[in-house]
Amino acid sequence: MSGYPRHVKLVEVGPRDGLQNEPSPIETRVKVELINRLSHTGLRTIEATSFVSPKWVPQLADAEEVLTQITRKEGVVYPVLVPNMSGLERALGVGAEEIAVFTAVSETFSQKNTNCSIAESIERFKPVITRAHAESLRVRAYISCVLGCPYEGAIDPADVAGLAQQLYGLGCYEISLGDTIGVGTPRQAAAMVASVAAFVPIEHLAVHFHDTRGQALANILACLPLGVSIIDASVSGLGGCPYANGATGNVATEDVIYMLQGMDIETGVDLCKLIETSIFISNTLGRDNQSRVTRAQVGVRSQT
Repeated sequence: MSGYPRHVKLVEVGPRDGLQNEPSPIETRVKVELINRLSHTGLRTIEATSFVSPKWVPQLADAEEVLTQITRKEGVVYPVLVPNMSGLERALGVGAEEIAVFTAVSETFSQKNTNCSIAESIERFKPVITRAHAESLRVRAYISCVLGCPYEGAIDPADVAGLAQQLYGLGCYEISLGDTIGVGTPRQAAAMVASVAAFVPIEHLAVHFHDTRGQALANILACLPLGVSIIDASVSGLGGCPYANGATGNVATEDVIYMLQGMDIETGVDLCKLIETSIFISNTLGRDNQSRVTRAQVGVRSQT
């Protein structure tokens, strides 16, 4: 396994990125139970919710309730997404300890997603980062559309690198590179990460692949030898993007864990408990993920 990391950090985004695009209302108690279950799987980073305007993301209108009702487990971090100073104030009011800001590498997508240009989005969250640091909060950053945009098509890796370098310079300790619509292939993914790593240390880069065309695991595998050791994933493959038609869910956390464990890469995650959590949320949301979950369960038995 020369060239692969010995340990990978999983960033579980299901409770936020996974649930934000669900068509039917989800009760707060379900979100709280999902996060509490995830907290006992060995995951150390669980993105809990988003303090965006309920007008734009009504599914996460209960952000305060979720963050105050979960049982915070020692050693687990529960970052939250914030779009502006108002969101940060709300997050601080309920004890947030880490935040994430977001932008896109596509001007058109940025306008559709945040009603502003890329430059304007950065100016908007510069004071957010400054205030967060003053409150001793770490700040993560998401970059959307790093491998393609639903409106502009292919994206130049140099543009991704320049934006990532800017965010890192502003004090974002971790930059998540998101293939928002799931158009990337392994060679493209590796080339993009390599371009960014020339300007931002690889240990501060995360990959965030959607599985629209079944390429997510292959893309992750292609990036691991470059030194990538942080992976975003969503339990049960929940997710999508409300501003990108046809963008299906994130890569499933249990599938990523299964692959990594089979490669003798440490994650610290109990796959059996994670699968139980996947079954819980799939059943609660009325999703038919049984065939994939059954395959994962068989895989767990074959590895033990």
